[in-house]
Amino acid sequence: MMKTFWIRFWKETEGQDLVEYALIVAAIALAMVAAVRGVVTALNSLYESIAAGLAFTSS
Repeated sequence: MMKTFWIRFWKETEGQDLVEYALIVAAIALAMVAAVRGVVTALNSLYESIAAGLAFTSS
């Protein structure tokens, strides 16, 4: 009984696609988070340089 259960368990592929799609979505989400963090860092640096330039010209 247990042997047939394990044999069927290892041969079963239902849901395999769902797991693969979930892993792909997770990888894409991580890549998007990394990209957004990079853009935020670049924009913050740009904003700080603009603010420093404006402060320099106003004084």
